[in-house]
Amino acid sequence: MSRIRITQKRSVIKRPYRQVRTMEALGLKKINSIVEHEATPQILGMVDKVRHLINVETLEA
Repeated sequence: MSRIRITQKRSVIKRPYRQVRTMEALGLKKINSIVEHEATPQILGMVDKVRHLINVETLEA
């Protein structure tokens, strides 16, 4: 599996509750926080739902 690095770029203030919970599930709490995850279908689905709030980079293995 490849890995992805996710950086939060926008705030979750005034966002729908489902998007707030998705960001929490990804491990993102503050603007400019960074997490790394395996690129599983579940994680990629969550990333797709909040793509407008984050930046995603693919890491080379």
